[in-house]
Amino acid sequence: MSDKPSVLFVCVHNAGRSQMAAGWLRHLAGDTVEVRSAGSEPASQINPVAVEAMREVGIDITANTPRKLDYETAEASDVLITMGCGDVCPVFPGKRYLDWKFDDPAGQGIDAVRPIRDAIKVRVEQLLTELPVKTRTATSWERVSR
Repeated sequence: MSDKPSVLFVCVHNAGRSQMAAGWLRHLAGDTVEVRSAGSEPASQINPVAVEAMREVGIDITANTPRKLDYETAEASDVLITMGCGDVCPVFPGKRYLDWKFDDPAGQGIDAVRPIRDAIKVRVEQLLTELPVKTRTATSWERVSR
């Protein structure tokens, strides 16, 4: 691992689940984790209902744009988390892979997206307890409980 662990969230359109997960991780981990997201078939924009759901909890994901999953990004990530994208994610030895199953927020209203957002937060919080991150005063890798 590099100075800080890197996490890549991958879903089909990189417009809902992976963007919300990346938003949560950035919010909860600050600059202790490098956060990436991508999609196997990226949409032209982030799902506006996902943006609204995250805004409700004080997280702004409007500056993000869906991007295509590429080999280099996957290879450079320490943890790859798939969220309903099937077998499109390349496999590299020594990487940690997780598959998080969440309903797709595409075409859903805010009442359906809120529980997805909240479930993603729970998974991200658990992930943070498992990632080695450097604290500002630490001289070696430590697990930071949140």
